[in-house]
Amino acid sequence: MSRGPLCRLGGLLACFGLMVLVLAGLPARASALSPPLVSHGRIDPPTAVVEQLRVKVPAGARKAWLQAEQETWGPWLRRQDGFLERDLLWDAEREEGLLLIRWRSRRQWLAIPVSEIEAVQGQFEAAARRALALESPEPGAETPANPFPLVDAGSLEWLGLTPAAAAVEVR
Repeated sequence: MSRGPLCRLGGLLACFGLMVLVLAGLPARASALSPPLVSHGRIDPPTAVVEQLRVKVPAGARKAWLQAEQETWGPWLRRQDGFLERDLLWDAEREEGLLLIRWRSRRQWLAIPVSEIEAVQGQFEAAARRALALESPEPGAETPANPFPLVDAGSLEWLGLTPAAAAVEVR
């Protein structure tokens, strides 16, 4: 017995119905490659890379570190193409600062000339010495060590998000 056109039409309709059911279950903005970040209670655009820096920050110098960061790196970062935001965290047990700097893309982050980064780092160190009331070096003298030396540097790639408890919908 051969199948008639009504059987084929029924099969097509069944496939179409299944596809509609599958697509209806997806959120309006589904994207496995570029998920949104929730930061400070708001949804941010996707972040391709997070620069991670750890610096030595003694407890008594924490205020000076923050002041120097805000005077130098903060304004400079806001002018950089691809910069999204920065978190400054402090680990009291290790006496370290943790900086998490979000960039729209690795390409934009790595496109910044090293000479420009070194210039801002010099400004940061000078601001840190002022905030700590340390003597400035004499002209031509060897520059004193960074008051907040780098402990570790790296980058992180975003993989997923666990929503805050308040954001979870109960059904």
